[in-house]
Amino acid sequence: MEHLNKGIAQKVAIKGHVCVTGASGYVASWLVKRLLSSGYCVKGTVRDPGNYKKLEHLWQLEGAEERLQLVKADLMEEGSFDEAVMGCEGVFHTASPVLGANTDPKAEILDPAIKGTLNVLRSCKKNPYLKRVVLTSSSAAVRARDNFDPKIPLDESSWSCVDLCERLKIWYALAKTLAERSAWEFAKENDMDLVTVLPSFVIGPSLPRDLCSTASDVLALLKGDSENFSCHGRMGYVHIDDVARCHILVYEDATARGRYLCSSTVLENHELASLLGERYPLLPIPKRFESGWSSRRSYYEFNTIKLRSLGFKFKSVEEMFDDCIASLKEQGHSLKSEASLP
Repeated sequence: MEHLNKGIAQKVAIKGHVCVTGASGYVASWLVKRLLSSGYCVKGTVRDPGNYKKLEHLWQLEGAEERLQLVKADLMEEGSFDEAVMGCEGVFHTASPVLGANTDPKAEILDPAIKGTLNVLRSCKKNPYLKRVVLTSSSAAVRARDNFDPKIPLDESSWSCVDLCERLKIWYALAKTLAERSAWEFAKENDMDLVTVLPSFVIGPSLPRDLCSTASDVLALLKGDSENFSCHGRMGYVHIDDVARCHILVYEDATARGRYLCSSTVLENHELASLLGERYPLLPIPKRFESGWSSRRSYYEFNTIKLRSLGFKFKSVEEMFDDCIASLKEQGHSLKSEASLP
């Protein structure tokens, strides 16, 4: 009995107190899940802590009842994150606006990304217990450029071209680039320990039942709904669990410094369609995609040796979609083509 009790004590041993901003989001939810399972006490920020229906997936996580606290915070309100980050040794800033049917990109994407990041960091600066901040950036802050040698894989030294993003109205890439640059400037000026994670297109199980734009995009692809699938052109893909594990790894590893690209596989549209079509022959996956700027991206690869040198191993693209499909089916989403329904 003594041995059994010791095992239980080790299982629930508290690892530390951390904050996750935008905790109800697609990636953030999975990060919260991983942090709780690792033994952390997690304080998550959400827009409305009283909205149990929207937050139900978080409260159902193992360890949530004992070690999860949700507090209200607003990206655009300075000081809004003071309570959330105070007393935490680590802060994972994942909250960020995503693409949608925007009428005012500056107000709906750029300002919340840049000002929101700085508001979180200003709150972090007030916390005397803070050890490290991990910011979720994106591979979009690396690959949106037209002046690189395609024979040399893109790595953490690469930055997306602001002028190109503005000219082509690639608002998400622009927001991620400017927000990350602003974060690095703030960290340097305030001697803050900052590490950034740059995931590529995230694939995998979705904890929230209401699908985010990314998960909805994947569902459209699997259903053969080419009208509602955003053509990505050449794109990197990564399992959502790898993204969460990467965040925790660079937080815990004292040697981690700077930026970390997090991407398992880079594929062309036709390569992805061929792979998925062979693996899931019963799904109406498109054989080809409409052309557009994104489908004419220059050839590139990602050099992820910096992350792999920390001992990190990626899941395969097959595992990403296997887990994603299983999750969609479990949540009751139909994978049949709308055109084939009676």
